[in-house]
Amino acid sequence: MMQLFEKQMNKCINAILTIVFLAASLSVSASTKELDRVITVVNESVILSSEIDALKRTVSLNVQAKSMPPDDILQQQILDQLILEELQLQEATRLNIRIDDLRLDQAIEEMHRDNKPSIKLLHSELKSNGISWSQYRERIRREITISEVRNLQVRSRINILPQEIESLAAQLNEKNYAEVEYRISHIQLRLDENADKSEYDSVVTHANELVSYLNAKQDFTELALANSKGPKALDGGDWGWMRLEEMPTIFADHIGNNSKGSIIGPFRSGVGYHIIKITDLRGLKSVAATEVNTRHILIKPSIILSDEGAKRQLTLMIQQIQEGKKTFEELAQQYSMDSLSAVNGGSLGWQSSAIYATEFRNKIDSLQEAQISEPFKTIHGWHIAEVLGRRQADYSDAEIKNRAYRMLLDRKFNEEAQTWLKELRAGAYVKHVEDNNDYN
Repeated sequence: MMQLFEKQMNKCINAILTIVFLAASLSVSASTKELDRVITVVNESVILSSEIDALKRTVSLNVQAKSMPPDDILQQQILDQLILEELQLQEATRLNIRIDDLRLDQAIEEMHRDNKPSIKLLHSELKSNGISWSQYRERIRREITISEVRNLQVRSRINILPQEIESLAAQLNEKNYAEVEYRISHIQLRLDENADKSEYDSVVTHANELVSYLNAKQDFTELALANSKGPKALDGGDWGWMRLEEMPTIFADHIGNNSKGSIIGPFRSGVGYHIIKITDLRGLKSVAATEVNTRHILIKPSIILSDEGAKRQLTLMIQQIQEGKKTFEELAQQYSMDSLSAVNGGSLGWQSSAIYATEFRNKIDSLQEAQISEPFKTIHGWHIAEVLGRRQADYSDAEIKNRAYRMLLDRKFNEEAQTWLKELRAGAYVKHVEDNNDYN
């Protein structure tokens, strides 16, 4: 079953200034180039001073000056983030993950379709900040590439047992947690599992001090920027709005019946100590879901089959179906690379379209019944799809289990993503040029 985890990209778009100023680092003026220098070597690539400066300007715009940490701490936070970005881009290159112009244009159009700035307004905003349209596009391409390689690598590490689904579905029926959204802020203090007693005591003392400061109403954003080593440190620890299904399990397990404003922690995980704050919460209304009965044929590009070749194969299949030479079922059984659906003639059964990858969902939602799509691309490869029917689904036990599955998938994805990034970082050659230090 196809999934897509691009929420990070969507959250990035909500803060347009972040993209604008990070895009600036992709094209540096001639005068700046003379001052630019290599700060860190990451395997075969480098991080430049201009990239650090661009992200530093972004942080300063998004955070009040009084909340900014000392410059050396901020510099390290920024460098850590850029190192992880570079490692993920290198992994994407290794796996031959590329975002072509067509997919990029579709993603940008979707991002600005609803309440986001229109494309016309976006052009104006970019121009006023001295950023070209091509620079903006390349930054978005970078974000999507990072998201795709992370999704591909992390999803294969996740295993969900039937008993896990049953257990969580029972909890949802009892507590109806799916109706609540939380806005969570987070501080993480690193502590290796094999740390000695003095290091352990130091981190615990530091964590308890931070809780005392927070209970005394000290600004959470300021403390997170200065102290957190978590993935949202540069955002002041703000994870934004999340349902329990979207949180790391370590968060969800500690939310309990706590109310808005509650400070929770410190509590321990495998990477250290955590403190979270429920900055806000709001209820969600449940609605009846529309399910679609869909079938598809998947062709995956490879070293010997280009994107154009995969697209051409699917175009020929459409022609064969329209001319009555082959049926959709026959072609799916013979050629589709989605082995689970191929044996059933490409059928994905009755499902809510929300479970599918964004590009796949958008395509089938736009199709009329019995209409075969033109070839289109997702993270999984090239597809043609057909909607066989639509129906309104009740909020039944089956729907509760589907929701439980998605919750477990999202939780485990967040956890595995952090583990994967940690492993990626541990296996990399990183050398800070100025200090001539090696980090492995």
